[in-house]
Parts: sequence; C-alpha cells; structure tokens
Amino acid sequence: MRISFLVVLLCCSSLLFSQEKNSKKPNLLDNLIGKDSVNPKKPVATIDMYRAITLERDTTYIDTSLTIQKKYSHNYLRRDLFGLLPFPNEGQTYNTLQYSLTTFAPLPEFGFKAKHFNFLEANQIRYYSVATPVTEFYFKSVMQKGQNVDAFFTVNTSKRFNFSLAYKGLRSEGKYINQLASTGNFRFTTSYNTKNKRYFANAHFTGQDLMNEENGGITTAEDFESGNTAYLQRDRLEVFLTDARSFLKGKRVFLDHMFRINPVKGSNNLYIAHQFNYENKFFEYNQPTVASTVGGTTVFRFGESYKTSNINDQTHYNKTYNKVGLTYENTTLGTFNFYLDDYFSNYYYDQVLILDTETVPASLTRRIDCFGGQYEYRKNKWTGKFLLSRSFTNQSLSNLDARVQYELNDETLLSFQYQNMNKLPNDNYNLYQSSYVKYNWSNDFKNEKINSISANATSPWVNVSVQYSTFNDHLYFADVSTPAQIAGRQQIVAPAQYDNTINYLSVKASNEFKFGKFALENTLLYQKVDQSDLILNVPEFVTRNSFYFSQNLFRKALFFQTGVTLNYFTNYYGNEYNPVIGEFFVQNQKEIGNYANLDFFFNARIQRTRIYFTLEHFNSSFSGYNYYSSPNNPTGDFIIRFGLVWNFFQ
Repeated sequence: MRISFLVVLLCCSSLLFSQEKNSKKPNLLDNLIGKDSVNPKKPVATIDMYRAITLERDTTYIDTSLTIQKKYSHNYLRRDLFGLLPFPNEGQTYNTLQYSLTTFAPLPEFGFKAKHFNFLEANQIRYYSVATPVTEFYFKSVMQKGQNVDAFFTVNTSKRFNFSLAYKGLRSEGKYINQLASTGNFRFTTSYNTKNKRYFANAHFTGQDLMNEENGGITTAEDFESGNTAYLQRDRLEVFLTDARSFLKGKRVFLDHMFRINPVKGSNNLYIAHQFNYENKFFEYNQPTVASTVGGTTVFRFGESYKTSNINDQTHYNKTYNKVGLTYENTTLGTFNFYLDDYFSNYYYDQVLILDTETVPASLTRRIDCFGGQYEYRKNKWTGKFLLSRSFTNQSLSNLDARVQYELNDETLLSFQYQNMNKLPNDNYNLYQSSYVKYNWSNDFKNEKINSISANATSPWVNVSVQYSTFNDHLYFADVSTPAQIAGRQQIVAPAQYDNTINYLSVKASNEFKFGKFALENTLLYQKVDQSDLILNVPEFVTRNSFYFSQNLFRKALFFQTGVTLNYFTNYYGNEYNPVIGEFFVQNQKEIGNYANLDFFFNARIQRTRIYFTLEHFNSSFSGYNYYSSPNNPTGDFIIRFGLVWNFFQ
C-alpha cells in the first residue's frame, strides 16, 4: 500500500507542479493518470458511445466524474452501502439495517444468503458497447496484510461485437484472530448482433470463490468495551473459533438472445427469444478443532457433534434454467411478451442421515415449469411494465409485478410499483446436513406470501422512496438454544416459519444542500414494523450525513472534495451471524446501535483518475467501545485507508 501511495503521489505532484507550457506531445504522466490519447485528425468519441447495458436492456454510461456518491460506492461491493452494516474485516458479511434492500424471487434459491453479498448474480452482470477500448483499475487498501483490486477491460472489435474481461480479488487478514478473507470474482461477457439487426445476443461466464476464516465473534464483550489498552491489540481478544473456515464457490454460463422473425423492422415486429442459465454452487464449512476454549473452560459452541475433529461439511447445488418466449412489438401499443420457462435444480449431499426422530434425505430435486406474460409500454413521458407468471406443475408459485414511471421533466421522475409474490422456500430451509447433531433438518415449509407497494420520487431538491410490505408465512432462522445451552455458551440455530402477519414500512429521503463551495448531503431512513413477536428486527432510524468542501486547483487540473461523514442508527436487536449455515438468525438478547461513526475523507480527481483517502471511524478511541456489527462482532476500529479508480480510454 505504501509503495502504491508513493507512486501515485509522485505522479500527481509531477503533474500539478509541472511548468511546461504549450507542449504538443502527451507526456508519460498524462498516460499514467489516464489522459485520453487523442489524434487531432480523428473524431473524438462522446460519452454516449461508452455504454453499460443491463439484462433488461437499460443503459447507463461509463462515468469518470468525482461526486460524493462515487465516494460512497468506493468499497469492496462497488456500490453504496447505506442500509448495510459491514463486519470488521473487508470481505466479511454485512448485517442488514434497511430491510427493503432485501430482494425476493418466486423460484427457490440455494440459500446461505450471508455469504452472497459479493456473489454476482446473473441480473447484476453488465454488458458493454464502447467506441474505443476501455480499461478500469480499482484499488483499495484493507485492514491488514492484503489488498483489494478490481481490474476491468472491454473492447468492441466491431460495432456489432463486444467482449469484456474483469477480475476482482481480495485478501485481508483482519485485526482479530482467525479472520482472513480471500475472494475472487472472474467475469467474461460478450455481446453480438447481426448486420441487419435481426439477431441479438448477450452471454457471460462467471467463476467466483469466497473464503472466510470464521471466528464466531468475541467471547467476552466486557474486555472489548473496557477500553483496556491491552485489548486495543484486537488479536488479544478471545474468540469462539480459532481454525474454522467457510467457502462459497460457483460457476455460471448464461445466454440471452432473440431473433426478429420479420426481415425488416417496422411498426409491427415479431421476435422469438431464449434465455439459458446453468449454474453450480458449493458451500463448505470446515472446522478442524471442534472444542473451543472460553476463559479456560471447554465449550462446544454449536452443540454435540458426530465428529471429534476435522469437520468438513459440504453442500452442493446445480441449476438449469430455460426460458422461451414470443414477443410482439407495436410502436403505438407497446410490447407484448408471452413465455414458458423450465427450472431444474438439484441440492444434494453425499449421504442419507437416519436419525432417531427423522430421516434426512441426501437431496432435494425440483422441476418447476411456469407460464407468463409481460406487457411493456413506452410513450412520451410514460413507461409501464406489467408481469404475471404462474407455475403449472405441482408447485404453487406466482408473481405479479406492476411498475409505472412518469417523467415530469428532465430532472423529476415519479415511479410506482406493486408486487404480489407466492414464493417457494430457499433450499437450505427445507434441507440441511451437518456434523453437528442439532444442525440437521428436513422440512416442508409453506410458501412465503409477500405483498409490497412502493413509490419513488426523484428531483433536484429531494429524493424520496416509500415502501409498505406485508409478509405471511415468513421464513427465518431462529435461536432455539435452551437456557442450559445458553449458559454453556452454545449457539443452536434452526429454520422457523412465522404464522402471523408482519407489516413493514420504510420511508427514505435524501437531499443535498449547497452553499458556495460547501455542501451537506443527507440520507435519512425511517422504518416501522408491526408484528406480534420480535421476528423482523430493524433500527427505527438510520442516517448518513456528509459535510464537505469542494475546490478546483491548478487551473482545474485537480478537483478535490474533503469533509466528514457521520453514520448512525438507533439501537435494536440486531441479527447474529452463524458460520455453520452461512446465515443470519434472529436474536432478542442484546441490542446494538445508538453509536455515531465518523469518517474523514479527502477525494481528488486528476484527468481520469479518482483518488480516495479516508480516516475511517476516527472517533473510535474517544467515544466509547460499544460499536457492533452484530451482538458478538464489533465494528471496525480507526484505520487510514487509501484507494483509487484509474480509467484508460484508448
């Protein structure tokens, strides 16, 4: 990190203090910081010629500006983390403060959701179309002994064919015992269309592996909260697990393509479309030493085990999805799509468990066939999308999704959504096998029923989003430890289904006040849950406020922003993380929150390079050691971090 910082500092200093004038030759430093290579005889590509395209064919442009929002997204996930609470080491999981961030799909998923924050799903992959080759390099320092990098390259070999290659890698040892994170995300995408534009295809391949050492959290919160200087060296704090690890690995092959049946595109067009998705995943929990030592006492953290050592539990999963559709497009009426899809999954272990009270099968195999229709309308300032799907095999499954958007003017946008979903349970709720006696189950849970309505308003003055949802037959993981097990420091978790209704409301507002070169950016979230029992637990208020100063220097060769960000949420019964199942579970023993976290930042932009320098949580040493990401996992301490995003346009 220090070498990288020195190189960038030298480059920036040389650029800013150079006295050379009227030079017609681009110098080496211009190339190093990402200045475009421009031949005056060739036309210059405009920003709208560098496009990033989603699976739904929504388009954005590659943006190299420096804003406060870019600062918020300069992190391991490469997106704004408002509503998520990171664990102390980069590459670990996140507790969810804003429940409306949780997404649902009617088809069953693999599960192990706490391990999936950095696992890129098919709808998160972007496809590209660029006028010239584009390279992006992301770097950010980590907590200890490692780095986080994300390198990306895309090129159009012709106007009709594009491919991209990207790899994100992380290694961070962390400050606590047994906390190493090591992850890798490889992505390859390609896009193609024929010369007559009758055939379009997007395809990608991903290979992802996420490894985390799992320490189960600290054993004695009193030592952490005492402020004793001996424990400021965090590897002196005792943890529950000293050699456990979890792995999540996956590969995916994906193809989405369509063909226009009529030879020439007109006011009426007919398309046939096909989508293919093959994916395999693998989750492993590894723990060589079963017994833990807590304060000199032997503790079996997850209860009795069939093995005395070398636990190596593995869950396998593969999925094949095919969707075939016929689309009619009319320039006046809109687009009508009718489709059939076939979903096949196999979630399995290598043995059948015959227990005293039940038999746990080796696999859970599903074949689900659905039919559906979608109508899309785009006219003037109105955009609408309405989807209805239902299964026609034995499983009961349905999804109604209606969205309307109105563009009041170039800067003001209103949108509404209603969704009614009958969702099948994720596979790990219905089947799980483990070397731990209490972590084996075979269930047949009912479908979850989710009703949600939301409204969003975007304007130059304020952005507001409101969501109201009801959940019936809500699935969750519960702490089922008995009083005797709790006294023995054991943690027994099992899936559960809530019979009553949960009502959830969230109101989120954000705005930015500017006065001269100063700005105050505010984001406030209010949440309210109506339920008979403490099942869906969230903080009532979450806020983030950034006060900062912006300035151009050196004849606008450098633009910088510097200021302070405050993050705060009210106290609540935060969910706890369980490494055996890779999930968060509900607990009502300890509240977390009611603590202000302060960051100081200095961000700068030079040509196509953005530099980020942050003093994270600089108030940790003088505002009390009561900050937690979950009941047994403290939030990160004060740390100085450096990062950059480096763009090259050839």
